[in-house]
Formats: sequence, structure tokens, C-alpha cells
Amino acid sequence: MRFFPYDRPYENQREAMDRIHNALHRGQDVLFEGACGTGKTLSSLVPALEVAREQDKTVVITTNVHQQMRQFVAEARAITREESIRTVVFKGKGSMCHIDVGYEECQTLRDNTRAVVDAEQDREQLERRQRELLAESQDGDGSAADARSAVMDELEDIEERLEDLEEQNVCDYYRNNLTQDTDEFFGWLFEDVRTPDEIYEYAERQELCGYELLKEGIEGVDLVVCNYHHLLDSTIREQFFRWLGRDPEDVIAVFDEAHNVEDAAREHATRTCSERTFESALEELADSDDPRAEDAANVLSAFHRALVETYEDSFGFGESAAQRAADNASGPGPRARESIGENWTDVPIANDDRKDDLTLEFLQRYSGRGIDDDLEAAMKLGQELDEEYEEAYREGETATRTECQTLQAAAFVSAWMSEGSTEGLYPVVAVTRDAGTDEIYGRVELYSCLPRQVTGQLFDEIYATVLMSATLQPFEVTEDVLGIEDAVSMAYGLQFAEENRRTYAVETPPLFSSDRDDPGVQADVTETINDAVRMTPGNTLAFFPNYSEASRYADRLVGRTDRTVYVDEPGQSAEDLRQQFVADDGAVLCTSLWGTLAEGVSFDGDDAHTVLVVGVPYPHLDDRAEAVQEAYDAAFDGTDTGWRYAVEFPTIRKTRQALGRVIRSPEEVGVRALLDRRYSRQAKPDLGKYSVNGIFPHEEREELIDIEPGKLKFAMLNFYGGHDAYDGEPPAP
Repeated sequence: MRFFPYDRPYENQREAMDRIHNALHRGQDVLFEGACGTGKTLSSLVPALEVAREQDKTVVITTNVHQQMRQFVAEARAITREESIRTVVFKGKGSMCHIDVGYEECQTLRDNTRAVVDAEQDREQLERRQRELLAESQDGDGSAADARSAVMDELEDIEERLEDLEEQNVCDYYRNNLTQDTDEFFGWLFEDVRTPDEIYEYAERQELCGYELLKEGIEGVDLVVCNYHHLLDSTIREQFFRWLGRDPEDVIAVFDEAHNVEDAAREHATRTCSERTFESALEELADSDDPRAEDAANVLSAFHRALVETYEDSFGFGESAAQRAADNASGPGPRARESIGENWTDVPIANDDRKDDLTLEFLQRYSGRGIDDDLEAAMKLGQELDEEYEEAYREGETATRTECQTLQAAAFVSAWMSEGSTEGLYPVVAVTRDAGTDEIYGRVELYSCLPRQVTGQLFDEIYATVLMSATLQPFEVTEDVLGIEDAVSMAYGLQFAEENRRTYAVETPPLFSSDRDDPGVQADVTETINDAVRMTPGNTLAFFPNYSEASRYADRLVGRTDRTVYVDEPGQSAEDLRQQFVADDGAVLCTSLWGTLAEGVSFDGDDAHTVLVVGVPYPHLDDRAEAVQEAYDAAFDGTDTGWRYAVEFPTIRKTRQALGRVIRSPEEVGVRALLDRRYSRQAKPDLGKYSVNGIFPHEEREELIDIEPGKLKFAMLNFYGGHDAYDGEPPAP
């Protein structure tokens, strides 16, 4: 309890801390589901810090949600008031660089700057020695004169070297790191828990590089707060642990919002190469007089032409606006060129009985001495060109560090040919329209379907892990998908008084995609939403399967309700919309459950009192989703395993996340309603496999109250009226 910063734990929090401490002490992984109010962060962080102190480990707590990062900082600050811990909040270089250069440029600048500073220090030492020897020679010491002559020769060499170095690119901020006393910075850094923004501002005032100072000061700290990519990207992770001065087995990792790790790991494992990269590589090779350039261009141009031909063949011609709308609704497929927008659109290329269309087109177009030989030539030439670009930037011949496009393109094609048929990798082409030129161009991807190919290695390497979330069940699915073995699992539901909330399964018509355009279904659903909004003493959140449905019902509500109707749309600032909404009183916000407002964003207090989830928000089942299902079926050898693991469980987790946007403290009163018969217990026999009631955890199923649509308004009126929630006369039912 020395790391617990408050008077006493919540109910069940002490038990959770004890269980997590025991598991971590044994080096076991932990799956920890806790609803809002269970104190998940401290329940995980406190025992992790205790075990780390006992066994000389470092705790790394990580999230992909900005709001959670702020909470971690607040909790760490509270802990430091009770027990001294050294904490660093780490962010990517891109957000902390004062001169806005990339990683490769930064590395070169550091090397150059250090070389200049070392040479200047050598010159200073030699000048000091020269003065000492001069004094000795003037006192009659003959040997001192000879020694001074040798020192003067060295000084001349140093001066010549400095003249050359001064023409190279250097970083003045990093130079100050090397030449100034930075003890004051580190004293300030560890007085409290400093955010990356605070570090940036402090370093900017002192003209120091805060990022490099962080890397120097991170070794031996007790706690690091960082983003997912510091652990999920294997290359970054290796460097990160080196900065920590820790081997993987000396790290305890705590993943917050761990239901997001699956998608994040998949994203980190996916390889992508744009058509623009191939074009730049071919231009680069055309400018080269190296004899290998012809072989390199031979293989890369064939792949480039195959990519263009593949997506061009996917375009239909003469589509009407109605046909294009139908295409967009049904997913990727033949479509007119003019229908391609600024968002990436997939072009399916995978085949069940043969290689993918792009590879087949490439093999048909390629002619030469051999793909492997040409790719080897491209890789070697690319590496040499990259070294030349590095040298040119180092010597100050160029203002920026040029990236070798040949090397990038050749590395991708090599991976495509050698790994394209690997289990869990799905080949895909996508196209987009350049907003500036109006040109269509493509990209090619090796999409990673199996997250455990990333996370399994991570969890094997590090000492122990806590994965925490409000929606982590079913635990066995999480273990399978992420490659975790023998984890300790625990779940704690809402700890707030049940009488302060109601959770309804409203038996509106099932919003199957085939029924969404039915006027009768729309009328029933609209009436039920309107009833819920009218009976809510304050704001209502309404989540829909997608932005289109959110917009549809927002339009239908306008004119039927006197409440302000806000609608979330793609490309809109979610935070600006949230602030407008919470500043209102008695409004309704319609948004997609797959948008940014469904999780990681709190609607506390009077921000919102009722939350509605309208329909079962299955994701768009495109070819990528099908590929993930097939990969899961193959990996876990079970009928319908892919559907359940890749679609059903993630969908219900999203639903549960949305329900958790309200009832955020013991004093809050609110209603959570699921509008679709598929959520109802009593409809299970009629709906069979279409029912989703059984996918919810047992304790949440027990709290669901089945109710007919027409009775929802009376139930809500009675509930809110019983809590004196209405300001004045309650609305008429």
C-alpha cells in the first residue's frame, strides 16, 4: 500500500491489487476487466510498482488513448506525493523535435554534432597543453619545446578537421545538450511527473533537445508512460529497452484499453508500399549510371506496371450515381473511376486456388535473368545509394536527408514474393484520388490478420504483463488472439449502486442491413429513440452501426423533437462536437459506434444521462474482414471461430464500450438502452443464431431488462422521476 496514494481503496480494489501482485510476483500475465469506478489504473499500477521495487524491474504503462495518458500522469503524480518514484512520460520524436526533422536526419545530425563537439573539446585540451609546455620551455626545459611542437602539429590537424566539420549539418539544440550543464534539467524533470509538452516547452526555453535528454535520463527509472508503438513495434521496442537500460525480462508492461491491442498489433505488422514510391524509385534508377540500375529497374518497373494494371482492371465503366451508391454499400468491387474518392478503397486481389492477381500479373509482365537476382541487385544498389544520401547530408551538401526509394521499393517486393503466401498475411491493393492533382494512384499491402504474430513474441520476452480494459471478456478469446498462455484473469462489474441505473434491451425490430430501408422499421425505431430522448432529463447519446445510419435518424428526429440534434460526421472534429454537445442541456448526439466518441471519451456528470445503442453494429464485412475470419478459422481450428473471434466479440465489446460512456461515478443516475430485439433474452428462441444476448458477460446479461418499445418511455419516466432528476414537471409520456 506504500504506492497507493489515497486513503483507502474502492470496494474490490484491494482484492484486485492482491491478486495482481501475486500473479506478477510469479511472473504471470494478467487479464483484468474492470468497469468504470473499479480503479483499474491503480489496481494494476500499484502492485506492478511494488513487484518492480522488490525484484529490480521497470514498469511500462502504455495506452493509445490521449485521455488515458493524462490520467496516468495524474495517478503517477499522486503516487510521488506518497512514495518517491522516478517517472518519465515518453512520446515519439516527431512530436518533440524542435527543428522538425525525421529519424534518419536526426541520427545524422547527432553524429555530426557529437563529432564537432568532440573535436572542439580536443582542441581545447591541446591548447591548454600547448600553453603549459610553452611555460615549461621558457623555464629552460628543452624536452618541453619538442613536446610543444608535436602538440602544435596536432592542433593544426584538429583545426583542419573542424573546418571540414563546420560545413556539415549540425543541430544547435543537441549541441547545447553536449556543451552545457544539464543537471538543472534533470533536477527539474524528476521533481515531479512532467508531460512531453512541459518538457518540450522547458527545453525550448533553454534551447536544449528535450527528447535526447529524456533518452539519457530514462535509464533506471521506476515508471515509464508511453504509447503502444513503443512496445508493439519490434524495432522501436529494442531501442526503447536499450534506453531504459533493461533487458525485456526486466520489464513489467501494463496495457490500458487492452481490447485495442488486437487492431494495433495488426496495424504495426502490416507492410505497405505506395505506387508513388515505385515511381520515385524508377526516377532514381534512371538518374544512376550504375550497371545494376538496369536490372533493378527491370524488376521494379514490372511490379509497378502490374500494380497499375491490376487496379485499372477493377474499374467498371458507365456507372450511374445510383449504381455507384450500391457499389459503395455492398463493398469493394467493379466501380467507375469517377467514383474513387480521397479515402483508400480496396481492390480485392486474393484467390482461393492460385496466387493473387497482382503476383500473377507481375509474373506475366516480368522478363529478365531472374526476379531474385534483379531484386538482389536492387537491394544492394539501394543500400549504396542510401549511404551516399547519408554522406551528402552529413557533409552539408544537402539541406535534407534523402530517403532511398529504390531500397524501400525493393525491400517491399522482396517481402511480397517471399512472405506473401505466409499464413495470416493477406495481399490487397487499394486506390485513392489525390486531392491536389485529381489523379488516381494505388498502393499494395501485406495485411496482417493474426495479431499474435506480433504480441506473442512480446509477451514471451517481457517478465509479465497486465492487460486491463472495461471490455476484455471472453478471456479465452483474448488469450488465443494475442498469444497469451496461462494468464490469471479477473473481472469486476460496476461498483456503483444498481438503483442509480437501468439497462434495457428494447425489442424494436432487428436492424438487419436488409431491413434498414424498410419505412415501417424506420418509423418504429425513430419513435423509440424520440421517446428515450423526451424522457431524458438532460443529454442523450445515440450510437448507430455507422455514420450513414446516424445521419439518417438525426434527420428523422429533427422536427419530431424540440431537443437540439447534433450529428457526428466523418472528418469533423470529434472534440469540438463533444464540447458543443456537453455545453447544451437536453440535446441528442447521433454518432457511429465505430467513431472516436464511442470509447476513450468520458461524458461525466451532466454531460449525458442516457446512452442508446441502436442496432447491432457489426463492422463492414469487406474482404479484409473475411481474410481475418479465415485466418482465425485456420489458426484456431474451429467452425465459426473466425466469425466469433473477428466479428461477434469485437462488436459486442464496442457496444459495451459505448454503454460505458455514462454512469461514470457513484452519484450519477442514468439509463442505458440497447434498441434491437437481438439483445433481448426472451427473443433468443425466435432469433436463434442471430441473437447476441448470450455474448454479453453473465453479470451484464443479468442486468439487462427486456422491454417492449412502447413501454420504454414509461419505464424511463418512472426511473428518472424516482430520482428527482426532472427539473420541474416531468414530460408527459
